[in-house]
Amino acid sequence: QVQLVESGGGLVQAGGSLRISCAASGRTISSYTMGWFRQAPGKEREFVAAISWGGSSTAYADSVKGRFTISRDNAKKMVYLQMNSLKPEDTAVYYCAKGGSFYFPHDFSQWQADSWGQGTQVTVSS
Repeated sequence: QVQLVESGGGLVQAGGSLRISCAASGRTISSYTMGWFRQAPGKEREFVAAISWGGSSTAYADSVKGRFTISRDNAKKMVYLQMNSLKPEDTAVYYCAKGGSFYFPHDFSQWQADSWGQGTQVTVSS
């Protein structure tokens, strides 16, 4: 069993930057695809970014491509999301997610995670 804990959320002005982190405990995450999702008030949870087990492949939602960067440190069991040029529409609770295997799909719209963190709030003011 893996437990995921997000941190680093907060309030930032539009155009600013923020890095959120996901710390894993329990089993290793080094063999699994990891991802970030977000959920804004009144909206469904949506995919943001994902990274393959070794970090060589990444995927991003079109809405964050070029602004967000996902990374991981398997030795530390950490996953990060660097968010630059933040916009008010990026305001949401951000969730870390662990995949069930090393599988890295072409389309993450149907990707199923088997572990989720509790989320960290990111608020971008205009």
